[in-house]
Order: sequence, then C-alpha cells, then structure tokens
Amino acid sequence: MVDRLRSAAEQLEAPICPDCHVEMKWFRSELLADEPTPIIAHLFVCPHCKRAAKVDTIFRGSQAPPDKLSAPRFVACAA
Repeated sequence: MVDRLRSAAEQLEAPICPDCHVEMKWFRSELLADEPTPIIAHLFVCPHCKRAAKVDTIFRGSQAPPDKLSAPRFVACAA
C-alpha cells in the first residue's frame, strides 16, 4: 500500500484555490477504499484563506487473473 501512496503522490498536481488563485499545499492523504478498486484521497489547504480541497487517485486494475488456480497441498479425509 505504501508503494501505491508514493506513486500517487509523485503524479499528483496541487489544485489552485478558486478564491486566492494560488497553488494549494498538500495536507495529508488517506485510503478511502482498498477493494475492489483502490482509492486514495489527497487533501490540500490554501495557505492564504485555509480553504480545503480533495483530489482522488483511483487505481485501475492492472493485475491479470492467474492462468490456473493452485491446488491444495493436502486432502482432508473424513474418518
């Protein structure tokens, strides 16, 4: 999960405050959902008027399904 947060932060662009027209400063990031689609919310605050803004990073499914499922290593027998 930390790798996802780092990659999301690297590609993040800070929003512009609609009141002050300056770049907002990053405040924190938090995981909103992990399954089925990971979503990270990034919160920003204007350094002048303290207005808050949120930018979501939604990860697209890049994992391919396995070719075959693994079989159990043992078989439970009823006695």
